[in-house]
Amino acid sequence: MTTDPDRVATARALLEHLGLTAADLTSNSPPTVPTVAEYLPTVVAAASQGTRRTYGSSWRRMAAALGDRRIDAVRASDIEALMRQATAGARSRRNSRHGRHAGEHLIAAARAFYNRVIADGHLIAADSPAHRISKPRRLPNTRRALTPDEMSDINAAARSGGNDIILDALLLRLHTETACRRGGALALRLIELDTHRALIRLSEKGGTQRWQPITPMLAGRLDDHARARGAVVPTDALLHYRNGRPATYRRYDLLWARIGRQLPWVAAQGITTHWLRHTTLTWVERRFGYGVARAYAGHTDRRGPATTTYVKADLHAVATALAALTGQPHPLATSALTEAIVRDASTESSFKRTDGDQT
Repeated sequence: MTTDPDRVATARALLEHLGLTAADLTSNSPPTVPTVAEYLPTVVAAASQGTRRTYGSSWRRMAAALGDRRIDAVRASDIEALMRQATAGARSRRNSRHGRHAGEHLIAAARAFYNRVIADGHLIAADSPAHRISKPRRLPNTRRALTPDEMSDINAAARSGGNDIILDALLLRLHTETACRRGGALALRLIELDTHRALIRLSEKGGTQRWQPITPMLAGRLDDHARARGAVVPTDALLHYRNGRPATYRRYDLLWARIGRQLPWVAAQGITTHWLRHTTLTWVERRFGYGVARAYAGHTDRRGPATTTYVKADLHAVATALAALTGQPHPLATSALTEAIVRDASTESSFKRTDGDQT
């Protein structure tokens, strides 16, 4: 009998929709579909360290509530119920949004879980329960650029107490000069500090890496700090506690809690290290334009207008912006512009209002 090509194509499309192959129809035993708890180790093993840290708590919540369910038996309503629980049980923090971000985070984690399920061929995209739930609409960001007076007060508060003023001052200076994220700062190693050219190599989210200019003064302070606290081999961490252990995220929590006790407005507005990133990048964008600010931030995504493909800035442009921001020359800054920029840079720069030598 002659095979009808149209019927064959229809049959193949139906099998693909069902997530089956022709071999599945002739197999004596149906394929085994794992439960959520059984499949979770596969998801965790395939995830990056940053993804595991971000979604780990939500994945554990899924395993606790739905662990005995087959991954193809979880319903959209089950995921939505977990989202409601996460929202209602969110811990109140200085920058909390009444649990809204906790609910959004749960949906993102569930989608990441089912993205792996789909990639491994257990389900097709249309059957993912996590992708049938809409994320809560993200509220407008409350972060803003801090004023020079606010930056001066924060730096003064950081230097006025605490059990490790040197580390705290270095952290604030590092983040304000580079606009880097916390993970980028904590990942720094001795080998990633170039004191000769005043650069650090930042490794941040998405596996991105970039060389970022810092002032020669900060480069020297970081090198002295690392070696005085036990850094010897190139792979040793750059930032250390006084006991020689590498600094952790906990240091940031303690730092801002201490500053908030001295400056009530810091605690009331929920100001964190990421506000320093907003402050620096806003200053750079206002004076040097979008392209330089984008390079300064280390943004590499291609979303947005097609013009972003052409609006680019190199390391020398970033170094020139840093020289203007800090009022200190940089070896990679464009020499023709540096003197004029440093001389004429706005006195609104927060570095003109603080004593950098305190670090």
